[in-house]
Amino acid sequence: MHATSTGEIRLKGIGGSPGICIGKAYLVDREGVSVVEKYNISADKISKEINRFKNAVANAKKELVAIIADLPEDLKQHTYILETHLLLHKDKMLYGRTIDIIKNQGINAEWALREATSETREMFSSITDSYLKGRSVDIEHVSDRIMRNLVGGKDVNISGIDRRVILVAHNLSPAETSQIQLEKIMGFVTDRGGRDSHTGIIARALEIPAVLGLETATATIKNNDILVVDGAEGLVIANPEEDTLIHYAMLAEKFKAHKADALRTSGRPAKSHDGKLFRIMGNIELPEEIVAVKDHGGDGVGLFRTEFLYMNRAGFPDEQELFDKYREVVELMSPKPVTIRTLDINGDKFLDASRPADEANPALGLRAIRFCLKHTDIFKTQLRAILRAAAHGNVRLLIPMISSCEEILETRRILNDAADSLEKDGLEYNREIEFGIMIEVPSAVIMADAMARMVDFFSIGTNDLVQYTLAIDRGNRHVAYLYNPLHPAVIRLIKHLVDVGKKAGIKTYMCGEMAAGISHLPILMGIGISELSMSPQSIPLVKNAIRKISVSESSAFLKDVLKQATTADIIRLIEDTFGGMLSETLYAPSGQTLEADGALNIKGAQPLG
Repeated sequence: MHATSTGEIRLKGIGGSPGICIGKAYLVDREGVSVVEKYNISADKISKEINRFKNAVANAKKELVAIIADLPEDLKQHTYILETHLLLHKDKMLYGRTIDIIKNQGINAEWALREATSETREMFSSITDSYLKGRSVDIEHVSDRIMRNLVGGKDVNISGIDRRVILVAHNLSPAETSQIQLEKIMGFVTDRGGRDSHTGIIARALEIPAVLGLETATATIKNNDILVVDGAEGLVIANPEEDTLIHYAMLAEKFKAHKADALRTSGRPAKSHDGKLFRIMGNIELPEEIVAVKDHGGDGVGLFRTEFLYMNRAGFPDEQELFDKYREVVELMSPKPVTIRTLDINGDKFLDASRPADEANPALGLRAIRFCLKHTDIFKTQLRAILRAAAHGNVRLLIPMISSCEEILETRRILNDAADSLEKDGLEYNREIEFGIMIEVPSAVIMADAMARMVDFFSIGTNDLVQYTLAIDRGNRHVAYLYNPLHPAVIRLIKHLVDVGKKAGIKTYMCGEMAAGISHLPILMGIGISELSMSPQSIPLVKNAIRKISVSESSAFLKDVLKQATTADIIRLIEDTFGGMLSETLYAPSGQTLEADGALNIKGAQPLG
């Protein structure tokens, strides 16, 4: 938190959804959840206490069913998020564990629920994948709703707010966020949450500014305070000075104009100013998101996360269930490609269907391809489903967390076994699909020349590659500030990988968060990455930015980048050379920074503000 002498307060959080809004704060208050007392239940009343808990769960589910029924049309494609919450009401880790605690410890349902929630949160905290780690928040949201029903607290009536405001809350669940009336709610800020949370996904679907993970927003901001919310920068300004208000009012108008321009042209190809074509793809986790990829001009699916079908259930999904889901995505996207990533999760510990296994450091443990190669029956079932789906469209297979050539060879052997078994079973399938590996571990970059002879493409998962290269847990608030994809070592690794791929005649793609960063584009285009995959809502702005950049100038710029020794030097070079490109691309109307010939004004541009 930073305060000025005039009372202006600046809070830095996580940009959940881009855009700028200015308005009055509306603090969202919840009743009856903050304080939970623990008391013993006598043996003869345990059954009654369990029934009280079950009734609270049933009422919570009824509330959620009603919310789903009333979802506005523009959120129908995200119904799956709330349906997932419905399933979580009977989740073994939450529902089953709470009942066990009531029975075994003889304590009240409220305390048992809080204990079960805490255990689950701890379990998820060691997951390295930011998206999967964010699912612990879904458990908390469901727990909160059940708790409110246990204690008789009132639910937050977001849809009943009847004035134009900016919501300020400790946390907002996807169910609460989905009740936002766009004509009333300008944006929202929360103490909890992250970009990959389902609340963040819904905020981007609604396309309203949101800043998450502020930690102290509800303690700092008062009702009716004037707020400026900058969802791209993750910045909230309370009690802004007059000059600040004027500045952000101008930026808000520019962003609105630029966003409209980007959406109008999102269906056009992403062709650089000097004519090189780029493919801009969407990252998804469930079939319903294909609509968003198409609506935002996506050229295909660059990353289809498949973990969701394995989570929060009593057993593993069977081949037919997987095939049906994969085929739906492939057919909806056809003839454009769909890149299906095989199971990427801390297997034994985070799949309900398998027994918990303690790992001192799960980030370096049995996860992703390591789990799959240990549990070949589960892996082969998924590969059979993918090969069958490949008969219905354009499928690419992507294997996560490869660290050695041996893993590739073993995966190919199992893939061949899967194809042979489908042949014997007389089922329709397509064996001739592209086979790629995710580059997330430095050893894979070092061995890229050997690996390139075994695969059809590389796909860079920058989230893990940065984390493992810099030995930084970005979920650890003490060191997260050191996490930056613009670290010179990361850029050199990426360039080396792309160069090796070019020499071997294979393409290198990128599906990590770095791909959606507008200010990263000159570097990525200069390195020679021709396909980027990101959240669907980011696609129009990235495509629009690419059209303003020359690949030849980016290549020349990259030579200067590679001479820099620090992250700060690289950031400074981007700012000096491209004149605040991130701000201009996000907030300037189309043409704001263009020369007469339409190219990006690289040398003379000045940053806005």
